[in-house]
Amino acid sequence: MTGRSAPGSIDEYIAAFPPEVQSILKKIRLTIRKAVPQAEEKISYKMPAFALDGDLIYFAAFKKHIGVFPPVRGDEKLSKQLARYRGDKGNLRFPLDEPIPYKLIKRVVKFRVKEQAERARSRRKEK
Repeated sequence: MTGRSAPGSIDEYIAAFPPEVQSILKKIRLTIRKAVPQAEEKISYKMPAFALDGDLIYFAAFKKHIGVFPPVRGDEKLSKQLARYRGDKGNLRFPLDEPIPYKLIKRVVKFRVKEQAERARSRRKEK
């Protein structure tokens, strides 16, 4: 999607890729939707994103991998399971030539929901 204008929706974003990548993106979207049905879908930074008490998770297709953002920190067991997928800045990179670990993505989403809820509680306490 590099160099293209920002898609207007997640459907538009997914439609811009070859069928085999589209199916992966659709399944990631569904995985996130099932994990956090109350989250709002949007496009942010030209990527599909979900928001709940702020930006929750982003995903994007690249030439050789699917990226999931932002980095996950603070859960040692989860971090160990994610270690082989970490990119240079800690973001996750799931190679397209390997099976996508959807259950692991679901765990990342659940962790991010918990993290966002804790941040929201902290912000409310500060007020």
